[in-house]
Amino acid sequence: MKDEREKWARARIVIIGIIFGSMFLTVVGRAFYLQILQHEELVKKAEKQHQHRVDLPPVRGSIFDRNGTPLAESIHMDSCYAEPKRIKDVNGTAAVLAPMLGVPKKELVAKLSINKSFTWVARWLAPETAARIKNMKLPGIGFAPESKRFYPNVETAAHVLGFTGRDPNGLEGIELRYDSTILGNTGYMITERDALGRNIAIKNTVIKDSSPGNSIVLTLDKTIQFIAEKELAKAVIESNAKSGMVLIMESDTGKVLAMANYPTFNPNSYSRYSLAQLRNRVVADSFEPGSTFKVFTIAAALEAGAVKATDVYNCENGTYRIANRVIHDDHPHSRLTVSEIIKYSSNIGSAKIGFKMGEERLSGYLRNFGFGARTGIDLPGEASGYMKRNWYGIDLATIAFGQGVSLSTIQLVSALSAIANGGTLMKPYLVERILDDSGKEVQRFEPQVVRRVISTETARKVSKMMETVTGEGGTGTKAAVDGFRVAGKTGTAQKVDPVTRTYSPSKRIGSFVGFVPADKPKLTIAVIIDEPQGVKYGGVVAAPAFKEIAQNTLAYLKIAPNMPTTRTQVPIESKNDPASEPESVSEGNIEEMAADGAVMPDFRGMSMRSVLQVMEKRGINIRLIGSGRAAEQSPPPGHAIGGKGAVWIKFAPSA
Repeated sequence: MKDEREKWARARIVIIGIIFGSMFLTVVGRAFYLQILQHEELVKKAEKQHQHRVDLPPVRGSIFDRNGTPLAESIHMDSCYAEPKRIKDVNGTAAVLAPMLGVPKKELVAKLSINKSFTWVARWLAPETAARIKNMKLPGIGFAPESKRFYPNVETAAHVLGFTGRDPNGLEGIELRYDSTILGNTGYMITERDALGRNIAIKNTVIKDSSPGNSIVLTLDKTIQFIAEKELAKAVIESNAKSGMVLIMESDTGKVLAMANYPTFNPNSYSRYSLAQLRNRVVADSFEPGSTFKVFTIAAALEAGAVKATDVYNCENGTYRIANRVIHDDHPHSRLTVSEIIKYSSNIGSAKIGFKMGEERLSGYLRNFGFGARTGIDLPGEASGYMKRNWYGIDLATIAFGQGVSLSTIQLVSALSAIANGGTLMKPYLVERILDDSGKEVQRFEPQVVRRVISTETARKVSKMMETVTGEGGTGTKAAVDGFRVAGKTGTAQKVDPVTRTYSPSKRIGSFVGFVPADKPKLTIAVIIDEPQGVKYGGVVAAPAFKEIAQNTLAYLKIAPNMPTTRTQVPIESKNDPASEPESVSEGNIEEMAADGAVMPDFRGMSMRSVLQVMEKRGINIRLIGSGRAAEQSPPPGHAIGGKGAVWIKFAPSA
């Protein structure tokens, strides 16, 4: 009996041991499953239950001009948020915040009353406003650091840079084209919550700052851009035109040094402008080029051997009938050489050269110049232009002098640069380098050859012909630059009326395109004036702007004249100072000012750009020396500008 009880006791011990062992193994296994295998998933669930995360917009990298001057940058600002569940006095809080934020109290009350644990009250507050609200220590009101896109030069290069939204994703221009490159990593803000889901004190907030993206260095030069924008605005206003465009490109490389549109806009407040004002017309708009196209027709004919520079054409005294159409020249001529056809811009002569080339050959050469296809410039929204696949009857004649074909300004300048540089079509581009957030170069873009279009000899011959345009008797004498040989071409094209689908009797596009110095081209420049009033000829409305842009840019780049000059040019020293702008001053102009009895303003402490604006407003001309901000001037403020005394302003870098 005793043995049986002992056996049963041992059996119970074993059974209990097995049960407890099984339970222990189950607990250990469950703990291993939860703590090891399910660790990450459970942590995430816990965080969702106990933490509230608010994503903060990423910090965008900067955009610089080729000299390192910032054109777009992100600045850190405080944004105000609310935790409505922690606000007991909604009306009182709204009454305090409304006048400081400049919003109606009713609007704030609605925002602070919502059944949410988090809501933005105001984004990107001015520092003084944020400081005032912080000092009040309002319950349920907190602040998070955010970055805001800022364009320090306001309207300068606005259409090239584009702008960003609140996200802040790029919406136009370089900001859009290189959005993934410039955009940094998203940051976040986390607030702890209790078991009931209520947010714990704001001071326990955990913040991970956004990290900046890569920065971009453009081929654009801020000073040259300013020159282009200033002269374009002047040309559009003086001709009472609808709008205008200027493009400046390095002839050999395809680097864009300036790209200007007028009217322009302020990217810091882009929402105030219409979509039409925000569009970069230099790349997005196509237009009929008119007589500027004759250059490419004649280049093609010379390259194909269809004509020689000395060939003579009967220009029919200004009237030439083809089937049921009549082609006119603005200035009648009887017989002109090929070179004179460019000089005097004869439609009839160009049409006859087009007939001699034939559709297939002429079309092939024009397409090789890049017409009818996008250039591939690194900007969004580029237009391809239009060139018919099949030409009928009159088409060959009209296309030869730039009617019935459309192109963009970027196509026109790229094609003209091929003539300037000896026959090679280059791909235009705006981004030169990409830098990481430490400033280290991670990518560099080099000039790209698209193809050879014409021979060096043909390019040289066409360049010589184009020089006659700015010479005595040519249509572009107002584009001549003192001390330099200028190769150019005027254009005055009819616009198609969108309603009648026929050519408008009054609307024109006046243009001048060219390169300088003609013997060793550095700059290819196009000035396009849309719908000028009064005199509409490109040689009148666009050529003077070309001259001023070329003259000031050459002085800024310190490219010395290689021909006798009739005036002394004083180039401005530029040491990459953001405020420095160029000016070309004639000693003769300085003497003329004395007769006007002008009084010297007080320029001390002003930037060069501000000085130039005052000079233009008052109609005075002063020699500018150095770069930075005005430090000295002669004569002193309030003294008459006159006599034999020197008139100058010296600039020095800011301390």
